[in-house]
Amino acid sequence: MRRILLKLSGEALAGEKKQGFDEETVRRVALQMKQLVSDGIQVGVVIGGGNFWRGRTSENMDRTKADQIGMLATVMNCIYVSEICRSIGLGTAVFTPFLCGSFTELFSKDRANECFEKGTVVFFAGGTGHPYFSTDTGVVLRAVEVEAEVILLAKAVDGVYDDDPRTNPNARKYEEVTIDEVIAKNLQVVDMTASILARDNKMPMWVFGLNEENSIVNTVKGKFNGTKVTV
Repeated sequence: MRRILLKLSGEALAGEKKQGFDEETVRRVALQMKQLVSDGIQVGVVIGGGNFWRGRTSENMDRTKADQIGMLATVMNCIYVSEICRSIGLGTAVFTPFLCGSFTELFSKDRANECFEKGTVVFFAGGTGHPYFSTDTGVVLRAVEVEAEVILLAKAVDGVYDDDPRTNPNARKYEEVTIDEVIAKNLQVVDMTASILARDNKMPMWVFGLNEENSIVNTVKGKFNGTKVTV
């Protein structure tokens, strides 16, 4: 692989606390990114905001405002993880689709590509910059724009199942599934908008468990224990 886009859930970064950050968890992720960069792989990152805020669960608030708060949660996550990466010697850049003072850079494909070529880990924060679109859609959009080869979805669950394995012990795990099957069966790998965008742009996704030891590096190097979503 030459260029990957890694999607991390905010909840996964919080560890057992479920909210905020767990520095040891984030450091383990950062060290894996460093190994990939040292192997010549270009790494982009999108992070959800669920460890701080989930706009769609805020029923008593205007949806647009709730989603805007969620976008800011992803910015906080990207700045935090970026700084952990910098503390271990990685170069980083954080892009947003809206102006965010001097905290981030305004997204530009050309500027992002310059960073990739320099071995910089590129963080795409703030989702698409619009309400009603999740970070799922944001990660597929950015992957298509910067021509990543694959999206790596690091989740709390170690792959795609035909039911929720946390509530159904008989749920069956897929080793490989097509994006058309994901859409037809509503398997919720990513939300429907993101699934259709991935299908239309032939963007594969690999789903695996973040908490497995060295899971990101192992996935890139072919020691894969999750589910491949093919196009």
